[in-house]
Amino acid sequence: MDIRRQTWGALPDGREVSLFTLTNGRGMRASIADYGATLVELTAPDRRGAMADVILGYDTLEEYRTDPNYFGVTVGRVSNRVSNSRFELDGTVHKVTPNEGENQVHGGPGGFHSRLWDASVGSGPDSASLVLRYHSPDGEEGYPGDLDAEVTYTLADRGLVMEFKAVTDKPTLVSLTNHAYFNLSGNLEESVLDHVLTLNASRYLPTDDALIPTGEIADVAGSPMDFTRPKAVGLDVDAPHEAIAMGQGYDHYFVLDGAPGEMKTAAQLFHGGSGRVLEVRTTQPGVQFYSGNGLPERLSGKLGALYGHRHGLCLEAHGYVDAPNQPGFPAITLRPGETYQHVTEYRFSTT
Repeated sequence: MDIRRQTWGALPDGREVSLFTLTNGRGMRASIADYGATLVELTAPDRRGAMADVILGYDTLEEYRTDPNYFGVTVGRVSNRVSNSRFELDGTVHKVTPNEGENQVHGGPGGFHSRLWDASVGSGPDSASLVLRYHSPDGEEGYPGDLDAEVTYTLADRGLVMEFKAVTDKPTLVSLTNHAYFNLSGNLEESVLDHVLTLNASRYLPTDDALIPTGEIADVAGSPMDFTRPKAVGLDVDAPHEAIAMGQGYDHYFVLDGAPGEMKTAAQLFHGGSGRVLEVRTTQPGVQFYSGNGLPERLSGKLGALYGHRHGLCLEAHGYVDAPNQPGFPAITLRPGETYQHVTEYRFSTT
């Protein structure tokens, strides 16, 4: 196991940004920048043992600084959407910074994805780890409380493990996630519509056309939202169904089956041409499956690759969407003396 650091650039205020590359005994690599706690590269072998990068992204820091797609970043304080950019907590209404119409998405324009994190490294005989910490001051993007967040990336033998933690000095909201876009083919210029997906989720959250949940928790059975058995991503991605129309494809939160808080398989993604299999395991209650509907055509990516519509998909493990404004959803409130903590793993194999 090995971990190496290199200077990757500098922010406009002169602060240096570093890129850390973790390598395991199988030759897999995970490269992570301290800017945005961003997963920049993740390699995995195909059925013949050939390694390839399986996530979308860019070559330079500047591209990440101006990226509207959240490629590989750590999202916070709150993943996904907060309706009307407001919430009430303990009788006080808090207004957060909008950045998608009237709503806030992924923590706002100055969310955790746009911040420089403090990094420390460690390695052992069986793994290499990078610990990233960020202090979010009281009032940042409208959220109450001084929050100390931590993400630990560990490249183990079977893949990448991410442990998220946070503590606060005032009641606040926290729902962190990684926002990687996967393409298991290893050719990031290909569509992911031929990937076969299974979700351990018999329910999902219907939304309005702004992708704000309606408050209903609906069954997937008998609808294009059903991935409880393996199904090609492209089979129903444009089906004449209300949920699909709202998301212009898949952009929905799927509620995982099983007990909340337990480590479980949330999703399995398979690419037949390469034989690569991704298993997403998490302690979170659900995942947002996004089929890359908003990716523009001929978007310049890594090593000159041109990305396009649905060339990558996201499986974002986090708390219920718009939880503070939906009384029927589990809360994402963090209080002083508590520790927010969850684990998500990207585990790779071949078939």
